Amino acid sequence: MSLVFSALGLLLALSIAGVALYLITARPYQSSNSVANSYDEWTEDGILEFYWGEHIHLGHYGNPPQRKDFLTAKSDFVHEMVRWGGLDKLPRDTTVLDVGCGIGGSSRILARDYNFKVTGITISPQQVKRAAELTPEGVGAQFRVDDAMALSYPDASFDVVWSIEAGPHMPDKAIFARELLRVLKPGGILVVADWNQRDDRQIPLNFWEKPVMRQLLDQWSHPAFSSIEGFSELLAATGFVEGEVVTADWTQPTLPSWLDSIWQGIIRPEGLVRFGVSGFIKSLREVPTLLLMRLAFGTRLCRFGMFRAVRANSQQPLAEIVLPESVGV
Repeated sequence: MSLVFSALGLLLALSIAGVALYLITARPYQSSNSVANSYDEWTEDGILEFYWGEHIHLGHYGNPPQRKDFLTAKSDFVHEMVRWGGLDKLPRDTTVLDVGCGIGGSSRILARDYNFKVTGITISPQQVKRAAELTPEGVGAQFRVDDAMALSYPDASFDVVWSIEAGPHMPDKAIFARELLRVLKPGGILVVADWNQRDDRQIPLNFWEKPVMRQLLDQWSHPAFSSIEGFSELLAATGFVEGEVVTADWTQPTLPSWLDSIWQGIIRPEGLVRFGVSGFIKSLREVPTLLLMRLAFGTRLCRFGMFRAVRANSQQPLAEIVLPESVGV
């Protein structure tokens, strides 16, 4: 009996130490450099690509969700987003800017399957390097380092601006909204998919939601999540939108991704051999955040938001546009 209690005591001590280490080694947002460095590290060691494939975003499992291969769900997400945004009706050679392209999975689908001319941008030099390596010759996708908060392209450069799950890394959502629409041609289409927080202007966060959101921000270098309502308002406030911003909630179709991503580490133990003990520990460290994400999205503390907007034909000078305060919206 004493051995059982000793074993339980050791397990409890290790659990407490693990939680403490998890909290102490958080990676809060400090600057765009902290985001770039984090993605550089994940790209260099290859762990994220091994488990998540070419698409560093959630998958689409249908509505209602159905059992589906993890990597297939991710590519399906891209096609669902194309259809939802009406991009499948656009002609070949449509120019697309993929903002926050990762290692280029979505960019390659847009170029290969829809014959679009795609430029993917990311703040991570290692992601740009890897994206280029993964792109076969003849696929019309190119990649470059750029900052979504200050895009290097002139006004009205692209027919489509596309972005998946980049918004939480942006420190000022109003500037991000303006940049996305600024580089869009008049009549062009903006399609964004993002992680969002519940609109706390309507229902404030309660006693347990506040620390959960704090961890979701600090563990993955996120300065803030916007709400679906808030970011929609920021897009409209740019003065660049024709008509209304169309939104949708894809929380249910994407929800299985969180536990599925953990399951990949269980059913693919060869990763332990490939990346060694340090890689195993690094991967294991992400499990609590993935579980918190599943909790947050499952309880509607967070929502998966979709946004579609059309750039107005009139081009109001930026100097005349007054944007609202945005951080925390």
